[in-house]
Amino acid sequence: MKLVTLLAVVDENKCKGCRTCERVCPVLAIKVVNRKAVVDAERCRGCANCEQRCPDYAVTMIKRDKPIQIGGDVSEVDYKEVVALCAKAKLHPEQTICYCVGTKADEIAAAIIKGARTPEEVSLVTGARTGCTIECIQPILRLLEAAGCELQPPKGGWQWYGRTVTNWELPEEVKQKHSSRGFYFDEDRKVFDELVEKGQRGGAE
Repeated sequence: MKLVTLLAVVDENKCKGCRTCERVCPVLAIKVVNRKAVVDAERCRGCANCEQRCPDYAVTMIKRDKPIQIGGDVSEVDYKEVVALCAKAKLHPEQTICYCVGTKADEIAAAIIKGARTPEEVSLVTGARTGCTIECIQPILRLLEAAGCELQPPKGGWQWYGRTVTNWELPEEVKQKHSSRGFYFDEDRKVFDELVEKGQRGGAE
C-alpha cells in the first residue's frame, strides 16, 4: 500500500501550456485546458514528475489535507487467477515490480483481473510507476499482454519506454552469438522457470 501525501498544484501565471506535464504523468492526472495545465486531484499520485520537468517552474508539490491510500488488494480476487496470470507473464507473484513503491506482481495482476487495462490504470490503482516511472513499465506491460490486453501508448509521448525482449523471447541466433562471451541464457532461463514454478506451487497451496 502507498500513502499519497502530495498533490501537484499549477501556477497559472507561469504555465505556458507546453504539455510537458501531460507527457510525463504516469496516471494522466494533469491535462492542458485552454492553454493552462489542470490537475485532477483525485487522480494525482504525488510522483512529482510534472514539477521536476516543467520548463517554466509552474508546478509545485504541496502536502495534501487528507492523504490518499492506494494499493492492489489481492484479497478481492481469486488468488489462483493471480498466480496463473503471473506465471503466464513469467513472473513470481511475490516478485517486486516497482521498487520505488514496493508493489509486487500479485498486486499488479489483481488490478488487471479487476479491470485495469493500461499501465496508467494499473498505476492509478496500485501506485506502481509513481516513483522513478522507468523500471517497472516492462513487467507491467508483460502482465497486461498476458491478460490479453491490446496495448497502445497514449498519444503525445507518454513514457512507456517500449517493450524489451525477455530471456524467453531471445532468438536462437542471438543466444548462439553471445554464448561464447560469458552469457548463459539457457541456464538463466532455467533458474527463472524454477522461480515461476515455485510461485505457481505456492499459490496453489
